[in-house]
Amino acid sequence: MTIIVGACILELYLPGASSLKEKRSLLKPLLTQLRRRFEVAAAEVDHQDTWQSSSIAIATVANDTRHVYAVLERAAHWVDTDYRAVQVVDWNIELR
Repeated sequence: MTIIVGACILELYLPGASSLKEKRSLLKPLLTQLRRRFEVAAAEVDHQDTWQSSSIAIATVANDTRHVYAVLERAAHWVDTDYRAVQVVDWNIELR
């Protein structure tokens, strides 16, 4: 049996956040929508104490490398193009 685990790290800039509370109010709906739209796990993984910066991880598991990569790539592109509350500075996908 083949199991492919994929993770995508997105470095985000949150121009509308002027406090940690505002940052949370921007990230919480983003993470919820990622989970619902793409059926992935999503969480903030770095820059928790910085108002306008965040790193989020998106992860998924399947038995096909192309499927895992495609799901993560679609999720990253959705955040970059359709989710207007944040700006994607950089993103990277890793498969194992």
